Amino acid sequence: MTKTMKFKGRCLCGAVAFEGEAPDEPISTCHCKQCRQWGSGPFDAYSLPLKNLQFTAGEDAVKYYESSDFARRGFCSKCGSNLFWHADRHPQWKDRISIAVGALEQPTGLSAGSHIFCAAKADYYEIEDGRPQYAHED
Repeated sequence: MTKTMKFKGRCLCGAVAFEGEAPDEPISTCHCKQCRQWGSGPFDAYSLPLKNLQFTAGEDAVKYYESSDFARRGFCSKCGSNLFWHADRHPQWKDRISIAVGALEQPTGLSAGSHIFCAAKADYYEIEDGRPQYAHED
């Protein structure tokens, strides 16, 4: 039986709020150029089945930017908080969504997992925490 966790989150201004229960999986830290440009640094994300995400407020305030041929990035249209990464046009990942970990209420109960897209990391920092590193995705 897979262990699950409950989560709640929101944007900075509170216009968008969400919750759910999903498998307890470690977060990923993405170092790709798009994630770094989007949030001014690596993107810590909790990936879960899309069906496990329920909006409790402001779903209509979420706007999406199509950042690639297969994925979009969701943000609050009121305060600009980065909230979601969703590969909505990728056959393998379209049924999953990644939540920006910073938008989740504490304590999250999550653990840090792997670093992905390390080949694209910026030159101003090193990855020295001992977590697994992958040149691309894991």
